Amino acid sequence: MTTSPPLGTAAGPTTLPVTHWFRTFGRPPRILGLDVARALAILGMAGAHIGETSAFDPLDPSTWLDLVHGRSSILFAVLAGVSIALMTGRRDLPDPERMPGIRLQLVGRGAVIFLIGLALELLNTPIAVILTLYGLLYVAVIPFLRWRPRTLLIAAGVLALAGPAVLALIAILAMYPYGAGIGLVLYGSYPITVWLAFVFAGMALGRLGIERIHTAAVALGAGVGLMVVGYGLGLVGAVSGITSWAPGEGSMAGSAAGWQTYPEAVAAADPLAAVLSAVFGVDPHSGGTAEILGSGGFAVTVIALCILLSRPLRWVLLPFGALGSMPLSAYTAHVVSVALIGGPGGFFTDNLFWAGTAVALLLVTTLWSVFVGRGPLERLVGRAAVAMASPPRRKTEQGAPVV
Repeated sequence: MTTSPPLGTAAGPTTLPVTHWFRTFGRPPRILGLDVARALAILGMAGAHIGETSAFDPLDPSTWLDLVHGRSSILFAVLAGVSIALMTGRRDLPDPERMPGIRLQLVGRGAVIFLIGLALELLNTPIAVILTLYGLLYVAVIPFLRWRPRTLLIAAGVLALAGPAVLALIAILAMYPYGAGIGLVLYGSYPITVWLAFVFAGMALGRLGIERIHTAAVALGAGVGLMVVGYGLGLVGAVSGITSWAPGEGSMAGSAAGWQTYPEAVAAADPLAAVLSAVFGVDPHSGGTAEILGSGGFAVTVIALCILLSRPLRWVLLPFGALGSMPLSAYTAHVVSVALIGGPGGFFTDNLFWAGTAVALLLVTTLWSVFVGRGPLERLVGRAAVAMASPPRRKTEQGAPVV
C-alpha cells in the first residue's frame, strides 16, 4: 500500500508531502477506483443512517438519494469480497503452502473488526452496525479461498436464487425459531447466508482482475443486466400484490421477545406466500432474491464505473480515494459522531448533518492520508493480521529466543 512520507522527509529534498501525495496516491499497486467505491459505500451508509430521503421515484431526481438505503451496505459487502481476493493472491489462487498463514491473517483481521463492531454497538446508537458481520465474513470465506471465479459466481448465484426461498421455508416449517445463531444465519438485517452471495461475487471480481478496463467494462454490462432482472422481478411482485416479508426488518431487532413482536399476518403466513415473498422481495434489507440480484447488480455497476472513471478523473476523485483507503476508520468516526451529536431531529435538520459528515470525512481522511498515510484502525487490523500469522518463538537451551 502506498503511503505518504512523513512531513519533511518526502521523496526529494524540495518535494512537499502534498505534492508527493498528489503524484503517487492511488497509483498501482493501489486501485483508486476501488477506494472511490468504498468511499461511496461509506458516505451512502452514513446517509442511510442520518439522512432524510423520500421514497424513490425514478422519474423524480429529488428522490434519488433514497438509493443509499440497503444498496450502500451491499456495495460495502461486495467490496469486502474484492479486498479478500486482492489480499490472497489477486488473479492467482493462493498456493497451498501459503494457506495456513493466509487463514490466520484473515482470522486476525476478522477478530479485530468484529471487536470494533461490538464496541460501536455498545454506544447504543440506532445504527445497525455492519462491522460485526463484516468481521465474521473474513472467517466464513476461509474454506472458499481457492475457489476459481466460475465456482464463486455459481455459488453466489445459487445463494441469490435459492437461498431466500429456502430460508423462508425453513422458518415456516420450524415454527419461526429464534436465537442468537438463528438470528445471524436466517434473520436480522444482515443474515450471513444472504450476504455471502455478495462476498462471493466480490471475490470473483477480484480474481478476474476488476482493475483492468476490459474486465470493468464487462462487469458494467453484467451489473446493469442484474439490475434489470432483479428490479424487474421486484416490479412483477409489486404488480402481482406479493409484498416482501423480512423477518429481520422492523420490530424484531434482536429482541428477546422474538417472533411475538411480529404482525400476526406474518406469523400466520402460509409456506407458499412466504416463499413467493422471499423471491420477489426487493425492499432494502428484505433479503429477497429480487433485492440480491437488483442491488447486487447496482453494486457491481458502481464498482465498474468507479474503475473506468478513476483514470480520466483521477485528480477530482483523489479525496474520495483517501476516504476509501481507510473505510474502517471513517465508518467508526461516523458512528461515534452519531453517538456524540445525534442526527436529524436533534441539533440538525434536513440533510445538514449528512452533508457535514461527508465533508468532514473527506477533509480529515485526505489530510491524514497526505501527512500520516494509512488509517489508524487499518493499521491496527494489519498488525493484528501479521501478529496472528507470525510463527511462535521458541527458546534454545541457553534461553535465547529463535523463530
